[in-house]
Amino acid sequence: MQSSDFIILLILLGCMATYIPVFLCLFLTALLGFLIFTDLPVLLLFQTLFRSMDNFALVVVLFFILCGNIMTAGSIVQKLIKVANAMVSWLPGGLGMAGVLACGLFGAISGSTVATVVALGGFMIPALLENGYPEKYTLGLMTTSPNLGVIIPPSIGMILYSMISNVSLEGLFLTGFVPGMLIMLLVCLYSYTYFRKKESIVRKPIPSVKATVAVLKEGFWSLMLPVIIFGGIFSGAFTANEAAVVACVYAFIVELFIHKSMKFSQVKEITVSSAVTSATLLIIVAGATCFGRLLTLEDIPGRITASVLSAISSPVMFLLAMNILLLIVGMFMDIISATMILGPVFLPMLDAFNINLMHFGLIMTVNLAIGYCTPPMGVSLYITGAIANRDLIYVSKAVMPFIAIQITVLLLMTFMPDFALWLPRLMRFG
Repeated sequence: MQSSDFIILLILLGCMATYIPVFLCLFLTALLGFLIFTDLPVLLLFQTLFRSMDNFALVVVLFFILCGNIMTAGSIVQKLIKVANAMVSWLPGGLGMAGVLACGLFGAISGSTVATVVALGGFMIPALLENGYPEKYTLGLMTTSPNLGVIIPPSIGMILYSMISNVSLEGLFLTGFVPGMLIMLLVCLYSYTYFRKKESIVRKPIPSVKATVAVLKEGFWSLMLPVIIFGGIFSGAFTANEAAVVACVYAFIVELFIHKSMKFSQVKEITVSSAVTSATLLIIVAGATCFGRLLTLEDIPGRITASVLSAISSPVMFLLAMNILLLIVGMFMDIISATMILGPVFLPMLDAFNINLMHFGLIMTVNLAIGYCTPPMGVSLYITGAIANRDLIYVSKAVMPFIAIQITVLLLMTFMPDFALWLPRLMRFG
């Protein structure tokens, strides 16, 4: 690597150490790099900025964000929680199991960890505490389970990775089902084991068949939303982009005319709020794309690849190093910024170690998802801490058992690629 590479890195880290927003850190670093290390006109950088946002793949992000906001404003979330409660709340630790199942169901629609924390944390944390569940267990569960929002498809992180790597988005989505289901299963087993002999915890009676049918009937329209999304995508009825639009239209119809939990006056507010959220994401994508253009012109990924190949020869060691690095990066950077910045750097290395692009996309997504609940910058830690009025250190300790479960699944997916890729291959996306 050259001295210019370290100077660019120091500029970026120096900007991030201040109060400068992430997108400006990326754009300023790219601008200074262009001015100092290249003879190209700066106009090229501005063209890159605008072209980065003129990408049809980003439409799917906008509509999945809108769909998540519709669900949060309406009653779909409450009905999904009721269904999850009816399924498992009568078991030891059942209300905790219902929490992780609800996160999985909500994540299968919203594609966002933060949206899942906000939507479900406000309901489940008070409910768990009122039913006698320990505060540390409650906060640990509801801080980490929302990671399913970006592991189980649709996932905003996977959408961006697909955009920069050109792998099949549908195939990438399929890789998330196995680790997502495995995390839910292991958390449920942990909850069952933890509370099996604790009779002080309130355990709901086993619901009758009539009551279960009534809950399923009430939640039918909510449960059909993920069925429509995945059924449409994988049957070929529509693409992932079209699925996001269909999901939004369906959610609006259900909330306005079937559940009647939303008023027409709220539609504008929800749409504008979603547009603002999407705009913040697009600005980060634009800054990261400009920074990526600088890296490409300076051939920094090529030099990094050469350095890595000279130090590491084993694919196993490379994947282990990538996991450690991505876990550390996730502590300081959100999944959107990290995917857009590091993706173009890591992708050239994969061919040398014969690593599947889709497999690496899953590894990157799960690693960075775990970053949402690791200090010092884990957003989920701050959200659940604010809900329960607890500080960062308390919540950080509470998440440790659940992070251990997610890292176990991550390592299993990392070193058993066939286990991670069998579903995409089965559906002919591998």
